[in-house]
Amino acid sequence: MKFEKSAGAIIFRRNRQGEINFLLLHYPSMSHRSKRDYWDFVKGHVEKGENEIATVRREAEEETGIRDLEFIPGFRAKMTYFFRHKSELILKTAVFYLAQTQTKTITLSGEHDDFIWLPRQKAREMLAFENAKKIFKTAGDFLVK
Repeated sequence: MKFEKSAGAIIFRRNRQGEINFLLLHYPSMSHRSKRDYWDFVKGHVEKGENEIATVRREAEEETGIRDLEFIPGFRAKMTYFFRHKSELILKTAVFYLAQTQTKTITLSGEHDDFIWLPRQKAREMLAFENAKKIFKTAGDFLVK
């Protein structure tokens, strides 16, 4: 069995009225080893010699152009899951941080074909995977403490 580790961020921004909107990226089908398209957070593989925060900063810049992430202290959530790729079973651990940005305009990489800023409930509805919804709920609850 193969093991992988990724790090990502639940990125949000406040609009002029102070309302919070969350960033979701659209992952097209047959990319990222998925047979279907889906909406999810910024994330990517932790490279050798790189810590989780450095991975998140690199991935955010590569995937969205965002450079001004401000990490929310005390939030770190982890999910572990199995998936199959080309008949190989992979155990993946993904670690997520909560981060704020002032950036509104996104510059997508070739990995994604769309993005959207949404309020909490609508963002949760767009997420495809239950484990992502669970981490997103934890992050949203953390913000309103």
